[in-house]
Amino acid sequence: RWLRPAHLQSVLPSLPLRRPLVTRRARGLLAASREWLVDCGEGTRLLALVARREAAGFGPPRGQVVLHHGWEGSAESLYLLSIGQALFDAGFDVIRLNLRDHGPTHHLNEGLFHSNRLPEVLGAVAAIQARAPGLPLSLAGFSLGGNFALRVGAHARESGLRIERIVAVCPVLDPAVTLEALERGPALYREYFLLKWRRSLRRKQAAWPGRYDFASLIRERSLTRMTARMVEEYTGYPDLGAYLAGYAIVGQALATLETPSRLILSADDPMIPAADLARLARVPALSVTFTRHGGHCGFIDRLGGGTWIDRRILEELGA
Repeated sequence: RWLRPAHLQSVLPSLPLRRPLVTRRARGLLAASREWLVDCGEGTRLLALVARREAAGFGPPRGQVVLHHGWEGSAESLYLLSIGQALFDAGFDVIRLNLRDHGPTHHLNEGLFHSNRLPEVLGAVAAIQARAPGLPLSLAGFSLGGNFALRVGAHARESGLRIERIVAVCPVLDPAVTLEALERGPALYREYFLLKWRRSLRRKQAAWPGRYDFASLIRERSLTRMTARMVEEYTGYPDLGAYLAGYAIVGQALATLETPSRLILSADDPMIPAADLARLARVPALSVTFTRHGGHCGFIDRLGGGTWIDRRILEELGA
């Protein structure tokens, strides 16, 4: 009961104090993981950490799962390590994919990350599928990663992808609404993302010193203003509204989704208002699990061992 508060649930998944416990529990996954620079097409490369069961001395895998982290997270995020180990133990090969400019990848691609870079994620998933074409492929993502996973599913047929299942945990539904919630909600979340985004921009500038100078941008105190300036100065979108609409999954964005998909959201998520669930396209492939508690990507029902969301994802993927 004491773990129920929404803000506690939202902070716990990334709390540094949990890292020793989670990394100790995920030591099998970490020991088996190998770096892979994925060619996503058009000169773009993304870094994946791949744990293959046969290479680690186990039997043939039952399938492979690509894990997508949230904004300013990485393949080393605690929630990915937790579910990654659970999936590895359940017999799956596990691929933890870093989005552009996340983790130690700022030097790989000159262009700056933004949330509409879906083609390179589609390219990465296609490359993963091509590497093991006979192995069933599923996706699981958290927050922005859940948003990417569902968009990949919606474009799967046209991209030649065969995806078995998708699980999206607290995916960003309408980015404009989420941005407003971050601006008007507790300062903790806004300052957290500003801190991490500024750190990321400094790393990008250090990797490409002749290309970027973010000195003025990182002085912005408003997440909305900072995002608007990033859009205007570093993307091809005409304004903030067009950019945010570009990766929204409300309306008809998921109308082409054919892969059996499970969206999991809590009523007390401080960043993703549950009311936006009503704005999703009604497609047979998409099912929704709506809980009273869980915060944003939390769903932690005990401090030791795995979490409720780990067990729920395993259930959805047939483990």
